[in-house]
Amino acid sequence: MRRFIPAIAGVVLVVFMAILPLLNISIPGILPTPTYMPGTLALLSLCMVFAALALSYNLLLGSAGMLSFGHALYFGAGAYGLGIALEHFGVPLWPGVFLALVGGMIVGMATGAVAMRVAGIPFAMVTLAFAQAGSVLVRRNSAVTGGEEGLSLATEQVPDFLVGVINTRNLYWLCLVVLVIVYLVTLWVDTSRLGHLARATRENEQRVRVLGLQPYRVRLAVFVIAAVLASLAGVAYLLLQSGTVPRAVSADLTITILVMVVLGGVGFRWGAILGGVLYTLLDQRLTVLAGSEAIAGLPEFLRVPLSEPLFLLGVLFIIVVMFLPGGIAGTIDAWVRRRRGERVRGALRTMDDAEDETSSPVEVKA
Repeated sequence: MRRFIPAIAGVVLVVFMAILPLLNISIPGILPTPTYMPGTLALLSLCMVFAALALSYNLLLGSAGMLSFGHALYFGAGAYGLGIALEHFGVPLWPGVFLALVGGMIVGMATGAVAMRVAGIPFAMVTLAFAQAGSVLVRRNSAVTGGEEGLSLATEQVPDFLVGVINTRNLYWLCLVVLVIVYLVTLWVDTSRLGHLARATRENEQRVRVLGLQPYRVRLAVFVIAAVLASLAGVAYLLLQSGTVPRAVSADLTITILVMVVLGGVGFRWGAILGGVLYTLLDQRLTVLAGSEAIAGLPEFLRVPLSEPLFLLGVLFIIVVMFLPGGIAGTIDAWVRRRRGERVRGALRTMDDAEDETSSPVEVKA
């Protein structure tokens, strides 16, 4: 029964998230408005989009041990792919989503096939180069991508129930579905033969070769799956934000995703979700706090650092790396394992004491 507890808890959490737009819950300081209002629903939707993106990156780094600096390229491929399909080809939404995912898969397969030829730091540098090339292409081709101004969503090709602030609740549910899909796919990969081979390749690639298997194909398959999942998150981002900007393709966003995964705990699926949600909430709320009158009235030595959200997030990241090296999920997991170990050792000591008492001679009194 205990093995089903995580699955039951996950289903309960998804059901709660699904009915959250129908509830009136206020969390001052964290959520800007009650949970049924568009402002909070948009913020939570953005959290789920980046949680899905962090999950896809955790598949690369946590399962296959691949440190990529270009993962945002596939996120941008999904967002720009759908935007271009709607704007320039005039296709309806769902065929456009299919084309964006296929485009993300092709880009992932082409770049991954080249990047996989090297490993370690050279692999990270090659992925960074691809991300930079993609960012330049997006910024320079303003006729197609909108250039520095970004690409707006062609709303005439999108169903009415997914357009406008009044339909934020539907977009929230769409983002929740995307997050659940990404989670189930990553769960399937991690528990499948592909996931076992990816972890074996991460630990000892040479041993996998000796067994007659091909690590290159395994890593490339995981890379392409992660790229498609990132493209799906990009599709949700375009619909939620009613457009996209060049930062969606930049290496800067990849660094942000890496921080999310490290913050939550590398190798933990729920840690990636937690890191994505926590980072996005802090980023959004600290930005509001930085522009508030309370910060403006502080002395300069406090006002300057507190008015820079990235500075505060950087300090938080340093604290987590120094004091929680396994991230939030890794620290909690280590604590739970330590507690279980103490209970087992306590039970063994109790059994030993009972055996000693049983084997000791019994004094018989007349």
